[in-house]
Amino acid sequence: MKPLLFLTTLIGLAACDAGVETRKDAVPPVEQAPPPAAVAPLAASGPATTLQPESGAAVQEAAAVVRLDQLAGQGPLAAKLFGTAGGDPAMNGLYVHIAFFQSPAEGWRVFRLGDVLDYRILSQRAGRVDLELEESTMDEASGRIGSRTRRIIVGWSIAADGSVPATVTVTPAQ
Repeated sequence: MKPLLFLTTLIGLAACDAGVETRKDAVPPVEQAPPPAAVAPLAASGPATTLQPESGAAVQEAAAVVRLDQLAGQGPLAAKLFGTAGGDPAMNGLYVHIAFFQSPAEGWRVFRLGDVLDYRILSQRAGRVDLELEESTMDEASGRIGSRTRRIIVGWSIAADGSVPATVTVTPAQ
């Protein structure tokens, strides 16, 4: 009985895959980048230097950056979105900012956009970035944590002289 069951199962499985050769041409192949070339491990060529940990508020703030997205097509402006870890990770915890580079002396002009779980750039063009935000919500009556997705348009003016915007706007969107 077992050989008959085995033979029946084998024939059934073979019949299930009969069209695989004809389906190969129906789906275009996905192009994949070649794997990176293997590199041999480095060999030491001098004595090691021992480093001590950095300290200070600026280093701690920099270490809190967990996400960075450069914004393209902003004319003379250097602009980026970035997220820092903070707050309660059960209720959001990714502080999202947009920043514009002013100068080496002045650094970046930074605007905080919100406290979310994550964000996704939907589109971008000069003076605008469309975002989808994933957020935790709290029902005050029941104390239950929920979630929602919302979309916003972040806008700013691009000055002819290349100066950074004084303000940005955040507009709810669909």
